[in-house]
Order: sequence, then C-alpha cells, then structure tokens
Amino acid sequence: MLPLRRFLLLPLLLVLSLTACAERQEEAPDATAGSGGFPVELTPEGAPAVTLEKRPERIVSLSPSTTEVLFAVGAGEQVVAVDEMSTHPENAPRTEMSGLSPDPQQIAGHNPDLVIVESDTEGKLADALAKTGTPTLVLTAPTTLESMYEQFELVGKATGHPEEGADLAKQTKQDIEKLVADVGDAGKGLSYYHELDPSFYSVTSETFIGQVYGLFGLTNIADQDDPSAHGGYPQLSAETILSADPDLIFLADTQCCAQDTKTVAKRPGWDTLTAVKQDQVIELPDDAASRWTPRLVDFVRSVADSVTKAAA
Repeated sequence: MLPLRRFLLLPLLLVLSLTACAERQEEAPDATAGSGGFPVELTPEGAPAVTLEKRPERIVSLSPSTTEVLFAVGAGEQVVAVDEMSTHPENAPRTEMSGLSPDPQQIAGHNPDLVIVESDTEGKLADALAKTGTPTLVLTAPTTLESMYEQFELVGKATGHPEEGADLAKQTKQDIEKLVADVGDAGKGLSYYHELDPSFYSVTSETFIGQVYGLFGLTNIADQDDPSAHGGYPQLSAETILSADPDLIFLADTQCCAQDTKTVAKRPGWDTLTAVKQDQVIELPDDAASRWTPRLVDFVRSVADSVTKAAA
C-alpha cells in the first residue's frame, strides 16, 4: 500500500511545486521594479511634483549646480549632456545648449529619459518634452542651506542613489557647521562687501549667498535700509562702498571680469578702505561662491579663514 500511496501523492506534489514556482516568478518583477526606490515621486521646493517610474539612464542637465550634484552623488555615468555653463566637473559632457532658454528639439536630440532645469516658465518646456514621454524635473535655487541639503537628497533619489544623496547632504552640513563653530563669535562687529561684478552689483543678507556670511555674524553693507530691495541683488555706488568702509571685501568676479586685489586697490579712493589697507580683499572662484553644490564648503572655508585673520 505504501508504494501506491506515494504514487497517488505525486500529482498533488507536482501541482504544489508548480504553483510555488509560479508565485516566485510573479514576485520577481515586483522586486526588480522596486530596486533603487522606483517608482519614486519627487516633490522639489517651488516646482511641480514629478514621478519617475524607473531609474533614468540618460540624463540631460541644464543646471550648472545640479550637474555638480549629479556627479557628486555618483550619477555621472547617467549624464549624457549638460548645458554650456556646466563647467564643473571637467569631464561633464558639455554642449552648446542653454539653460536660460532651453530648446526642446536640441534636448530631444540627446534621447533623454530625464531632463533637469533650474526654471521652466509656465511649464512650457515640461509640456513640450512630455509629448516625447520625457519627464522634466525643475530644481530652483534653494533659499536656505537646509533647502540645499534637501535638494542633494532629492537628486540622489531621482537617480537611484538615495544613500549617496543623503550622505552628501550630511557630510556637507557637518563640514559647514564645523567651520562656523571653529570661528565662534570672531565675525561679530565686522562688515563686508560681496562683489558680483565691477559695476558694484552685490548681494544682501536675504540671499542664499548672504545667508552664508550671516552664519559668521557679519554685517552686510549692501543691506542698507532694505535687505529685500532689488530682489536681494542691489547695485551699489562707489560712494556707498567708500562710506561704509567694509572690513572685508569678497570678489566673486575674478574669473568673469579679471578682478583681484591689485585692480581693487587701483580704483579711485579704494586704497583708503580698511579691507584694502589690511589685506582683506578675498579673491573667490566665481562659480564656487554662487552655486549650491558641495563646493560651497570651499566658499565657507574662505570666509572662515578671512574672518579669523581679520579678528586676530
């Protein structure tokens, strides 16, 4: 009887085995689809939400800051084209495309599965690219350091590198906080002027750049009576700067406009300024002092070193 029972049980065992295999096969695609956190919904600050069904493998970046972040989170190999202003890193695939006036046809020529821009007025670019099935992610300039850290994480999630994005945000924040803590209260009582170009355009303390200086307790001579005036980017007069007599002068026009300590000292009356007389004219790389990228740490370090020197 035992052999007969075994024979009768064989069909049942076979059915159970086939059913288990089928269930495992059905589960496999779900596991694959969920790898890397996809599909993922992205909700950037001040821009429309975007859902990515799978990890993008052909990314076009028309934002110099985002280009740097993409490579920093390990998504460089997924980037197939960047705009003409994306100068860092050097191995980024630069093109003649403009991030200020993007051309949908030019972009489509790179066959992207994700396009990242800094702004998209009225969603015109997103609508045009949607016709080809290409999602557009708008990452506007962050208004605070915390917003910058959140954007690092968002870029990581968008590209399938969530852990790298989180680590980048954490490390950048720690580096900046340490630099500020090491300086302490040395910056209180010191004033500064941040120059964007030789025609004396500057930034107020309400801008992203101004907030970096604010970490050190510095007083911004561009604030005058209204830090929010001119969108935070006022044009000062030479008389205003000479009258304010800043303790520190930061030049963010060294690359675009060939400004340096010598050219500043040659300006009429500027050789009398405290910053010039005490050798406190700091030459900054233009882009590192204006982009929300991990290189902002270098900018913060320059400010920290300058404050420490001025307070000594």
